[in-house]
Amino acid sequence: MYHFKVDKMGCGGCAKSVTRAVVDIEPGAQVEVDREAKLVTVSGAAGPSDRIAQAIAAAGYPAEPLGTTA
Repeated sequence: MYHFKVDKMGCGGCAKSVTRAVVDIEPGAQVEVDREAKLVTVSGAAGPSDRIAQAIAAAGYPAEPLGTTA
């Protein structure tokens, strides 16, 4: 499970864009978004967290990896 801080994510449209960016590169991933805390949690992803962070950033939302949990 990967965790990211996404400071520019503030609305439902932003959350959908971030989710879509992750699912586009990791179709089996589950994405949880906490807009108030500006946190994104991705589980079920096979790729490295850097690749996921880059995909989120490419969608216009720079993402800071916060680490992983089991």
